[in-house]
Parts: sequence; C-alpha cells; structure tokens
Amino acid sequence: MPTTSWPLALATVCLIVYASLYPFTGWRNQGISPLTFLTAPLPRYWTGFDVGVNLAGYAPLGFLLALAALRSGRARWAVSLAVLGAGVLSLGMETLQSYLPVRIPSNVDFALNVAGAWLGACTAWLLEKAGALDRWSRVRARWFVSDASGALVLLALWPVALLFPASVPLGLGQVLERLEYTLADALVDTPFLEWLPVRDIELQPLVPGAEVICVALGALIPCLLGYSVVRTLAQRTLFLVLTLLVGIASTALSAALSYGPDHAWAWLDLPVRVGLVMGGVLALLLLPVPRRGSAALLLLALSVHLSLLNQAPMGPYFAETLQIWEQGRFIRFNGLAQWLGWLWPYAVLLYLLVRLSGRRPSELAESKIGP
Repeated sequence: MPTTSWPLALATVCLIVYASLYPFTGWRNQGISPLTFLTAPLPRYWTGFDVGVNLAGYAPLGFLLALAALRSGRARWAVSLAVLGAGVLSLGMETLQSYLPVRIPSNVDFALNVAGAWLGACTAWLLEKAGALDRWSRVRARWFVSDASGALVLLALWPVALLFPASVPLGLGQVLERLEYTLADALVDTPFLEWLPVRDIELQPLVPGAEVICVALGALIPCLLGYSVVRTLAQRTLFLVLTLLVGIASTALSAALSYGPDHAWAWLDLPVRVGLVMGGVLALLLLPVPRRGSAALLLLALSVHLSLLNQAPMGPYFAETLQIWEQGRFIRFNGLAQWLGWLWPYAVLLYLLVRLSGRRPSELAESKIGP
C-alpha cells in the first residue's frame, strides 16, 4: 500500500525551510565562515518558547522520515537515516541564516533540532515495534481506497492551514488582494506596472449572506475531500463529525493565538454559526454520494468558495492581526501556516484535476460508496 509518509515529510521540509529563512530579504556576506556558529559560545539568553519550537519543529520530520524508512524496508537504519537527514537540513538552515540580518544561527538551535528529530524517529520506531503502525495500515485499508494518499496528506494539512488567521472563519485561499499589492510593489518604477488590471470598483466586504455561504462551503470542502476516499457510509458519518470538530477547534486555537485565550470564541457570531450548521447539514445530505460524484461536487464547492472570498477585501482589523503574526513571536507559526492558509484550496484543486483526469480502470471499481 502506498505510504503518505514521504509526501508529508516533503511538505514538512518545505515548511521548515520557509520558517527558517523567513522573510528571505537582506541577504549579505559577513566575511566569516557560515559554520562559525558551531564553535561559538552558548547563547546567554534563551526562552522555553524557543526550546519548545526547535524541538517540536523537527520532531514531526524525524517521525515521518523514520516511518517512511520503516515502510520502505529499511527498519535497521530507520532512526539513524531520519536523524541524519533532519540534521543535514538543520545544518543547512542554520548556515543560511548566517547570511540573513534578521536571523541568528545558533548551535543550541541546531542541537535542539537534531534532538527533536531523534525523539520523533524513536517514537516511530517504538510504534512500529509495538505493532501500532501495522494496525494503522489495516485501519487505513479498511477505511480508505487504495489511492487515498494525496487526499490524506491534504486532510492532515488542513488543521494547520486553519491556524493562520482568516478574515472569514474556515475561509482559506483569500489571496487576490494581497497578490495585487505584492505585484504592484514588485513592479514599482517599471513600465510593467501599467499592465496590471485596475478595478473600476473597490472590493466590498462580504454581506452576512455571502459570509454564511463561505463558512458553509469552508466546512463542506474537507468533508467532500474525505468522502472521495472514505469507503462506507458509516465511516463517512464519523468522518463528518470529526472533521467539523477539528475545524472548529483549530479556528478557536487560531483566535486564541492571535487575540488571547479570552477571545478564542469571539469569531463564533451568528453568521458563522448559521454557516457551520448549513455546512454540516449539506455534508449530512451528501453522505450517500459516490466517491467520484463527491470529487466533482468538491470542484464546484471550491470554485464558488474561492470566487466569493476573493471578491472581498481584508478588513483593517484583520490586516493588524497579520502584522502580529508576521512581526511578533508567531513568526515560526506564520511560516508553517501562512502559505498553507493561502494555497491549501488550490492544492486541493490541483489534486482533484490530476486524480479525475488520470483515473485507471482498476480505480473505477472503487468509485462507489460501500454500505
């Protein structure tokens, strides 16, 4: 059975690279060896937050690399290969940080990264020895179709994408306005600036009815993605409940990180509550739809959702929230979640187009939902 460990590990590497090198500006050569940090004195100032982030940032990578090695028949060297791979990545990131003025390479960070990868790899090895991974393989075969790897990776990344604050709850993929500003800044003082389209009417905030639809579709989209790979009706029902609970919990955590624990549920106003109920009812009504039909409905839901979201601007309060994430202590969470929050729906679109256009005859037998 194909394993999701390799694509998840690759996604984790990309997120670590972004978080380590953000904001990618001001590169300069200080005239010293970029490996000097390895023999530098230990830093005098550090916080528990820094320790936790460096450990937790590489633990999933170590776990996934070891799991992939175990699933590839390299059980004897799984932990060593995982720690070596994560260590090489961490060394490369710390070395490159020597050329960034806002980042400081640290031997302590490097050691913590390797330790985090080792902990994650050992966890995977222990789970394998305990038989938990074999049980998961059996559960996956019983719950999901054989070509479910891509969908499972996207579903695993969805809660992380929700941690980045959205102007509309569950509204991922709102990129048009920010993309316009980015392109305009990049083309300043060039003749190409005049090539950018100019709107006759500025983007208008969503009316409550449109916000309800966006929230409903935001809740429905991951459900339909799961329906396209889940085997039976009973399994879909449980998946629906878990997906809605995870979406609500992730959005509440995002609000708590952005505005403080006292405001974790401030986003749950009347339009959002109505949208969540509507999304849940739609997902419930669509439980019997065949898997191929679920994928087609998912394409439609994504198109409407992204169209509505990108016709609305980011409010000033939301823009202030982005500054908190991009300039404050959440910079690493920003690196892990910001691009996912923007690009996750478009990755789902690409996945669906590739999957629907490349169906093999052997997969058509699995297109109908089981009892």
